[in-house]
Amino acid sequence: MHYPLNTPLGRMGVQTLEESPDRCVASIPVAGLLNPLTSAPTVAPVAMLIDHVGGLVNHYRRDDDEWTVSSELAIELTPHAMDLIAAAPEVPVVATARPFGPKGTGSLSLSELTHDGEVVGTATVRSFHIHAPGHVITWPADSTGGTPPAALQDRMSVEVAESGGGAAVLRQLPNPVVNNSIGIVHGGVSAASLELVASAALGDGTGTAWRTASLRVNYLSQFRGGIESRYEARALRTGRSSGVADAQAIGDDGKVALLARLTAYR
Repeated sequence: MHYPLNTPLGRMGVQTLEESPDRCVASIPVAGLLNPLTSAPTVAPVAMLIDHVGGLVNHYRRDDDEWTVSSELAIELTPHAMDLIAAAPEVPVVATARPFGPKGTGSLSLSELTHDGEVVGTATVRSFHIHAPGHVITWPADSTGGTPPAALQDRMSVEVAESGGGAAVLRQLPNPVVNNSIGIVHGGVSAASLELVASAALGDGTGTAWRTASLRVNYLSQFRGGIESRYEARALRTGRSSGVADAQAIGDDGKVALLARLTAYR
């Protein structure tokens, strides 16, 4: 399934290849997509893919009067994942998600990430089941022509505010194109942005590339783009071969809406 360009999934080039209560498969392109803070290749789009495909499996488990919202997302990548993706960027990353365990207050999905048939990671998405909201935005059913914006920052409607000195900041611009069906910034866009700032915060000026190994995101409250809305990250530790950074999404009200921790190696 192709999505219109005026939706978050279409904007990011996501294609759903298969969907059912037992298995959902989707892909995302990575060619030419660079971290706007570092100008380096990035695995951030994978977070968008996982939020979609893992959340979709969980969404199938809802009751008729329920809706689902992401509460946690976690990604674990193999040591050579970035190298494989960068070596053949024209090949999309594919995620296959399945339900994991019984449904409770929330549902858990388990995904496998592959690139050109080789496993490059695993991921989980935990979703809360809530009462269906009174108003759900209906995305257009028709596919629009054209292609998504070339630059990743334009696809995600973010702009660089700060980079360097162990810190990184991206502004989340208000744009309905990156909002989900309940009118807040799509969870995949937020998760990808947190990866961008966290990985950039680890930059130490040596030029040695960091490889993201794990990303864990907690969704605390609704996050909307705005004048002061931003993603901030700061390095907690930068060693000879490993680094850890924390990141958060902060809304116009000054409150933290999402938290993330990233671990990287080189």
